[in-house]
Amino acid sequence: MEYPTTVRRWYHWYNPNDTPEERKLLLKLDLLIVPYAFAVYWVKYIDQTNINNAYVSGMSEDLGFNGNQLVQLQSYFTVAATVGLLPFAYLFPKLPMHILVPTLDLGWGIFSLLEYRVQSYAEIAAYRIMIGLFESSYFIGVHFVLGSWYRKDEISRRGGLFYVGLELGTLTASLLQAAASSSLDGVNGLAGWRWNFIICSIITIPLALIGYFLWPGTPDMPNRRLLSLTEIALARGRLEREGAKLESSPFSWNTLKRIFSHWKIYLLIFWTSLFFNTSPNTAGFLLWIKSLGRYSTAEINNLGAIAPALGIFYVLFINFSADLWLGRPGAITLASALNFTGLIILTVWDVSEAAKWFAFCTMYSAAAVSSVLYGWANTILRHNVEDRAVSLVLMTVIAQSFTAWTPLLVYPTVEAPSYPKGYPYSAAFTVALVVTTWGVKWVHNREESRLAERTVQGNIEVEVEDPGSLGGGSVGEGK
Repeated sequence: MEYPTTVRRWYHWYNPNDTPEERKLLLKLDLLIVPYAFAVYWVKYIDQTNINNAYVSGMSEDLGFNGNQLVQLQSYFTVAATVGLLPFAYLFPKLPMHILVPTLDLGWGIFSLLEYRVQSYAEIAAYRIMIGLFESSYFIGVHFVLGSWYRKDEISRRGGLFYVGLELGTLTASLLQAAASSSLDGVNGLAGWRWNFIICSIITIPLALIGYFLWPGTPDMPNRRLLSLTEIALARGRLEREGAKLESSPFSWNTLKRIFSHWKIYLLIFWTSLFFNTSPNTAGFLLWIKSLGRYSTAEINNLGAIAPALGIFYVLFINFSADLWLGRPGAITLASALNFTGLIILTVWDVSEAAKWFAFCTMYSAAAVSSVLYGWANTILRHNVEDRAVSLVLMTVIAQSFTAWTPLLVYPTVEAPSYPKGYPYSAAFTVALVVTTWGVKWVHNREESRLAERTVQGNIEVEVEDPGSLGGGSVGEGK
């Protein structure tokens, strides 16, 4: 759907052609979806990255870690998150999202709490696997919900605001660990890094319970406590006018045959796999600061918050630019250029300390691509809800499966913080991501043009069959 009648400026939150009713609905959806999605993702990334902060704050010494055990723990989590996501290709269109998402949040909150009592490497590995299983579907689940409510000119900004939770979670994990190390270390006989796990779970579990009452679900299975029938109908109509299909249909082998016989799934998987390999290992920043040998544990964690703090700006600027200024391929290219610059500096490594500070502070620009890419994928896949669920899950599962084992090869802990193989590896994938992004733009534009031609042809045929018709049928007719 195009909006030619009114010029849209970069500062317009709503499309100028949205009706007052649409703007009221969008405001309500924004208040229901974005703050909660952001808050839970924030806590998710505290729970996910606090293992790095705990490692440099005494856990490695207390539990007798050695060699590559930190990166192994990261890989266990990634494998669990990858395997755990697979069933949701079927479950997303079949289960109410306002029940599913909070229940999984509650599960990872409980296992995050159990980490405080860990006594061995094997025990914390088991807890990290369970957290990975429960956290596995959250990111894709949120994007599935965003794609169920928002149009293509709206989704990147909402996705960007949601994704700020990643940066803030990483930043807060450092600050929480710094506070726990300086204020709670030894309280009730617990080390500061153990208190950090307790604090994280105290935040996570109440948020999960709130989700049962606040998360709106999807137009096909909405949370009726929050949305009226009129609002649901309006939301459905907005997306259906753009060709989106919102109703779930029976899942069958024909569904899979249709998905795997089209170019979309293969190109999107390849594209996403490139993106997942563009980010450097963020633990490298903390390990480099520690290697300088002049900062306390609290100072290491406080300084480690600098990069994710800058990441908040990167995410917001890139995602707002994608909707309102640069377009999606331009925004991905800009973020990748900044990421590539930092990776090249770290690849050289024999540079000044100031250059390394700059390079490490660019690392979260890679993450800014995520919501632009997934928002674009939602648009590409909007014509069938099962296709969208399966494709979004497979994109992530296959892409994430690479990050389950590649860090062991290119980012081993024993090579930190210089990672002579890791930084050039990520730089090469960054270049490939940009090239593929412009290829996706070309293929998607060609597909949309063909779809528009078929739609016009179908409407012409309907008018010929029924000369008295004023509308010539709906957009969906004649496909």
